[in-house]
Amino acid sequence: MEFFRIHKTIPFMRHALVLNAISVITFLLAVFFLLHRGLHLSVEFTGGTVMEVAYSQSADVAKVRDVVGKLGYPDVQVQNFGTSRDVQIRLPASKGMSSAQQSAQVLEALKADDASVVLRGNEFVGPQVGEELTTNGLKALGMVVVGIMIYLAFRFEWKYALSTVLANLHDVVIILGFFAFFQWEFSLAVLAAVLAVLGYSVNESVVIFDRIRENFRRYRKMDTQEIIDNAITSTISRTIITHGSTQLVVLSMFFFGGPTLHYFALALTIGICFGIYSSAFVAAAIAMWLGVKREDLVKGPVKRDGDPDDPNAGAVV
Repeated sequence: MEFFRIHKTIPFMRHALVLNAISVITFLLAVFFLLHRGLHLSVEFTGGTVMEVAYSQSADVAKVRDVVGKLGYPDVQVQNFGTSRDVQIRLPASKGMSSAQQSAQVLEALKADDASVVLRGNEFVGPQVGEELTTNGLKALGMVVVGIMIYLAFRFEWKYALSTVLANLHDVVIILGFFAFFQWEFSLAVLAAVLAVLGYSVNESVVIFDRIRENFRRYRKMDTQEIIDNAITSTISRTIITHGSTQLVVLSMFFFGGPTLHYFALALTIGICFGIYSSAFVAAAIAMWLGVKREDLVKGPVKRDGDPDDPNAGAVV
């Protein structure tokens, strides 16, 4: 299905150097902010106190968050769990206060606002747990990258595998750079979004690379740059449909999902936007500069030039 078809090939690769220069600058800025400011890690990574409280009726999560925020916890995580009356509160570790003291302080403030609130559970998440989560998260990221390289090396060719991994790491670092620059909270949900972006971006790259391979078989007189331009141009309609529909869902989570899904949806939004950019311009351009050619992808007989809709275009020569 297509909303429209562009009949004239757009020369994207003519501007590949400028587009990738912008990518390099953005990437370096992201690395700078990661090293200079670092990530604002959530309780899951840094350790802290997890409280579970219950109300006699449906809890107003926004009001609970506001009450706890006034105690000096502006980035506190508050969400329903189980039922609408049960609320889970994640407090970051505070210097000079034990977990029990934090819980008592918060519970006192909540009771002053609503006397029906009852403490159901209270536990301390130690920093060793956060360290384990960080290690496992990095392992998961590394395994995804290795898996992507293996898949693309078998599906296409090592030059495409390398270019796709570089483009995907570009997306991941830029997402992390945004979170470091604005000091948005980096939680397990955001880590899940980052891993989802990796798979999403790979999917777009595979579609473009598959079209490049098809064009190599179909158009013998085109050079590599023209082949890549044609492949990107011919997939624009598909990109708009798939990414547009996905972004609508993500935006609905962003605007209506509440604070719990806010940064998850934000990370996905950044990743989708940069994923489109990197798949079309970064990965394809790197593959071109690595010297990808017809012989790398086409092992069998080559079809002669012609219109894709022309039944004679598939004749073997």
